[in-house]
Amino acid sequence: MNHMKIGCACGRTSLEVHGAPILVSECLCDSCRNAADRLAILPHAKNILTSYGATPSAEYRKDRVRVLSGAEHLREFRLSEGAGSRRVVATCCNTPMFLEMKGAHWLSIYLHLWPDEARPSAEMRTMTGDLADISHLPDNIPNLKSHTVSFYAKLFWAWVAMGFRNPKIEVAGKIET
Repeated sequence: MNHMKIGCACGRTSLEVHGAPILVSECLCDSCRNAADRLAILPHAKNILTSYGATPSAEYRKDRVRVLSGAEHLREFRLSEGAGSRRVVATCCNTPMFLEMKGAHWLSIYLHLWPDEARPSAEMRTMTGDLADISHLPDNIPNLKSHTVSFYAKLFWAWVAMGFRNPKIEVAGKIET
């Protein structure tokens, strides 16, 4: 099975992903765009949004992701205290690493972690319905108003392949912005 080492901007925190992602997408939901804007103001952080405001990520089964180094730098960020999703940041250089939805068996790993030549290409843009105007979006891949049945079907079959497990991803604490 092929694997890829990816990591934060300074190189102290790295992940290994095994095999192909479940899917690769760009999210345009209000939550992802708001979180990216808030994380971009951390010291030395870079904005992870595309030029048109999408958050690109590769969805990977949790059992195919391993923290290789820097676990002590991983901190969670939530948009609000009761938020059902968390973004995990490598605080060594404030690089956003991934998004984890509450109860999910997958991680949305941010595409900026891959070297340019190995970066997976997005298959779809989701949640364009959160935008007031979509005329500025490229038309090179489908621009979907919300998540589709196909999107959820891919995630479901990945969960089946995992034996309906949901591995826990531990982090070293929280950050506030």
